[in-house]
Amino acid sequence: MCPICIEPQNRTADSEFLLLGLTGGPELQPLLFGLFLSMYLVTMLGNLLMILAVISDSHLHTPMYFFLSNLSLADISFSTTTVPKMLVNLQTHSKSITYAGCLTQATCYSLFGCLDSLLLAVMAYDRLVAICQPLRYLVIMSPRLCALLVLLSFSISLLDSQLHYFLVSQLSFCADVEIPHFFCEPSQLFKLACSDTFTNDILIYFIGAIFGGVPLSWILFSYYRIVSSILRVPSAGGKYKAFSTCGSHLSVVCLFYGTGLGVYLSSAVSSSLKKDAVASVMYTVVTPMLNPFIYSLRNRDIKSALWRMIRRPV
Repeated sequence: MCPICIEPQNRTADSEFLLLGLTGGPELQPLLFGLFLSMYLVTMLGNLLMILAVISDSHLHTPMYFFLSNLSLADISFSTTTVPKMLVNLQTHSKSITYAGCLTQATCYSLFGCLDSLLLAVMAYDRLVAICQPLRYLVIMSPRLCALLVLLSFSISLLDSQLHYFLVSQLSFCADVEIPHFFCEPSQLFKLACSDTFTNDILIYFIGAIFGGVPLSWILFSYYRIVSSILRVPSAGGKYKAFSTCGSHLSVVCLFYGTGLGVYLSSAVSSSLKKDAVASVMYTVVTPMLNPFIYSLRNRDIKSALWRMIRRPV
């Protein structure tokens, strides 16, 4: 039997959950604080520089870099959803988060995670058009279409987050809920609920499969078309030049979906909640930090824009 359960509608502002974090050892708290603060600052700086470079350099006012700047903005938001609260808890040695805060964090996590996925799918479409129909690229990828694709991505992500919000808000929790994680991940909350979650479990994995699987399927289809088109290029130099334009995007896709699927599958089959928390670090902290470096290190246009921006007189 579980302790006294509190129905969601009876939750008040002073109701609290406990985020146990990655480790309970107090001697490791300062080290973890310094590590995650450094990673968060690098994430913010790297993605902000990417956005500023795209805005300030007219050479980067193209569909690919428009989508890239939106991806950087989504990465900043995704990381900000989880890391600042973890840093506060590490610094103050507090583990508490209100029910409303937990619900908000879980909803924003779903929103920006889905937005990342959809923007990567949009960028795959952009690369598909650029390689398979280069002469019509600027006609097809018009500013109006680019804006509509970003708006559509955000709208679908908002729908996904609201579905997660609805499912999580239906759960009832026992008193003194201890979450063995550094943020309120929806799948963790389902495992800790007092109420029967069988139907909700089925629904949340179905939603995850739809909102995550469809963009991934589109990316795979796009790269199937891209590779098929590149293989028809007669010269080896032409093949390399065509594929090099996709290298950064493909690297980010592999990093995002590789870590994301790792967390998703780990949560589905593993009984170790601590392992889920450690795996989530890669997905929510490391990936947003690495994305701007992947694009800047492999892209001459980005490096040139950053260099011109740094050297520009104040």
